[in-house]
Amino acid sequence: MSEPLRVGVVGCGVIAARYVQDSGVFEHWRPVACADLDARVAHAFADEHALRALALDDLVADAGVDLILNLTPPKAHAAVTAAALAAGKHVYTEKPLAVTAAEARPLVEEAVRRGLRLGCAPDTFLSSPYETGRRLIADGAIGAPVGAAASMLVGGPDAWHPNAAMFYRAGGGPLLDIAPYYLTVLVSLLGPIQSAAAFAETPSPERTLGAGARAGDTIQVEVPTHAAAVLRLHNGSLATLTVSFETRGQYLSGLTVYGTGGVLTLPDANAFSGDVVLSTLDGESRTVEFETRGARETRGIGIDDLALAIVDERPHRANAELALHVLEAAEAVVDSASDRRFVVLSPPRFWNG
Repeated sequence: MSEPLRVGVVGCGVIAARYVQDSGVFEHWRPVACADLDARVAHAFADEHALRALALDDLVADAGVDLILNLTPPKAHAAVTAAALAAGKHVYTEKPLAVTAAEARPLVEEAVRRGLRLGCAPDTFLSSPYETGRRLIADGAIGAPVGAAASMLVGGPDAWHPNAAMFYRAGGGPLLDIAPYYLTVLVSLLGPIQSAAAFAETPSPERTLGAGARAGDTIQVEVPTHAAAVLRLHNGSLATLTVSFETRGQYLSGLTVYGTGGVLTLPDANAFSGDVVLSTLDGESRTVEFETRGARETRGIGIDDLALAIVDERPHRANAELALHVLEAAEAVVDSASDRRFVVLSPPRFWNG
């Protein structure tokens, strides 16, 4: 690649600063412009990060932008992505791919039809700890995988996020905000999900916002905020998943994979660091050493892989088909909990089983 992909950032909120600040460690993409519904926010962000501030339509149409980084609230993901694809732009979007799988599927098909790349967060499954975990499982370090237990329990973003209300509406909640981290790593480690059975509750139907322009306002919660699921994977493994916005003052996150010959413990899937611990049948437990990518262990590695994949003419790894399968799995958990039934997923297109 002679030049890095020129990226236009849409949505100049909390996570945008993380992407842009860390972008300098990557070789294959760089932010060049930004847009936000609030022009003042866009101009302030542009001034802070040496970008061009444009109106959304102008950014999407700009010939100097190759890829749209879609960091808008979940309800806007599908519309922004569709507009970018229609303008001939590659897209990398924050999770979820869309609010519903029904909205997401046409985006996947449109990207394929146009020969454009559509990527989606999370890209934490590309971190060195999880790359190491995949290698160990593939090498038979724990024998045949039979199950996994994943959990991510936090208090919710209402205390600190300046636009926290969006996390308690359609497209939000722990099942679409934090479960994708673990659904993605489960699929990357063990393969696609075949079916789901779950319970979900909303113990706190109201939240008081603690930050931003609406600090002090009370909002109604429209989505489940605590969920527990059992997932059957196509390889026969059974995984449990617990996610919550109800465990105030806590941050509990981790994944354990069980096999016929050992146990693998992996770190927080919402981060790029942590220990990988291998326990075997002889009672030995050891921390596995692995090399890291240094500063490149951060959000944006999925965009970098997408850019390099264009040159290498290969699929990028944080791709739309994976994100769609994860969204369908999250919906299956919601539907199972709501209807008190097992939900069977359609086999994803990337699975050859």
